[in-house]
This record gives sequence, C-alpha cells and structure tokens, in this order.
Amino acid sequence: MNVVVDTNVAVAANGRDTHASLACQYACTEFLEGLVSPKKRNHIILDEQGLIFTEYSDHLNYKGQPGVGDVFFKYLHDHMYLGKKIRLVPITPIADEKCGFNELPPNSVDKSDRKFLAAAVTANAKIINAVDTDWHEQITFVMKLGVNVQQLCPEHGCC
Repeated sequence: MNVVVDTNVAVAANGRDTHASLACQYACTEFLEGLVSPKKRNHIILDEQGLIFTEYSDHLNYKGQPGVGDVFFKYLHDHMYLGKKIRLVPITPIADEKCGFNELPPNSVDKSDRKFLAAAVTANAKIINAVDTDWHEQITFVMKLGVNVQQLCPEHGCC
C-alpha cells in the first residue's frame, strides 16, 4: 500500500501542540510505528521536490525526539534515498491558483494540502489524516481523483 501522511498525523503522534485526544494520539503513534516496520510492505510517498518533507521540517524535529512523530521524521530523513520504504514521486507546481499542481484539475482544496493530494494522485496512494477536517470537506472531489483518505481520528478529522 502506498500512503501519503499528512503532517498532522506526526504532530498528533508527538502529543504536544495539538488538540488531538489521547485516543487520537495513540492511533497516530500506532500507525506511524507500523508504517516504518520492516515487516510491513507499505511505501511512504514523498515528492521529489521536497515540498512535503519541508512542511514536515517546519513542525518536527530532525533529532528524532522527543515524540513518535519526530522519530518518523528522522526515519524519513535517514532513509529517503534508499528506495526501500520511501518512494519519491514527481509533482509539478504551477502558477494556476485554481489547480496548484499540474496533476490536479481546478479545485478548492486548501493550498497547503494540494501537495499531498498531487503526490497521492501520482503514486496511486491513500492519504492518512488525523485532525484536518479539510479532507472530509473535500472527500467527494478527492475520491473523484481516485484517492482515498484514511481517517485515523474520525472524532477530529471528519466533522
């Protein structure tokens, strides 16, 4: 399975600076730990230009501490170019405000979420979300593009 992990999942797993419930934080922690497990055949999708990674770096710690989200970020940093669990896909930012990326038709998706959606479209991946209600609000459009969104915390990300 190919997955694009929204930044809010790692932030919630860290358990600081988040409105996520303890149950949500636990769900995010479990998901991220399972995702990087060598026993799983998942691929984490990032874009070749580093737009997703740069957003992660704005919210997470390169030292891999003190939270699970930071450990996930450090794992990505350390393994990004090994070609095993992490796949880098091309996405093309464009000046067209209605699309944002060449891979997307005109849309009203939050501009900060478009890179995740473009990567998911390119890689035929599922988007993993914890607390961002924008994915729920745009679910019809997202599904028309053939992308599913997995809500780790439906109490936060769906309503």
